[in-house]
Amino acid sequence: MLEASHNNELPPIPGKRYFTIGEVSELCAVKPHVLRYWEQEFEQLTPVKRRGNRRYYQHHDVMMIRQIRSLLYDQGFTIGGARQRLSSEQTGEENTRYKLVIRQMIVELEDVLQLLRS
Repeated sequence: MLEASHNNELPPIPGKRYFTIGEVSELCAVKPHVLRYWEQEFEQLTPVKRRGNRRYYQHHDVMMIRQIRSLLYDQGFTIGGARQRLSSEQTGEENTRYKLVIRQMIVELEDVLQLLRS
């Protein structure tokens, strides 16, 4: 797996309903043990747990992980700072989920445009 340094370099998120921890790990360039740790640190991250305590992430979870990854790795926030930023965004006027979806759509549309141009 290649480590992408910026969210723009991460692969597009497939149109599936649920993703395993391994798939999310590759989509977000974050190791599975880091994802499990982030679940404890960020209340916004709540994958569905099914039999055997297996985690299944939804599209909005993947977007949240990418935002957390960006705050920590790209913008240099601490865990506490990232947690504070996410909670202030949720209580603020901006709707974080829509911003994330729009940002991802822009990235995916830019990728499609590049493909069409080549």
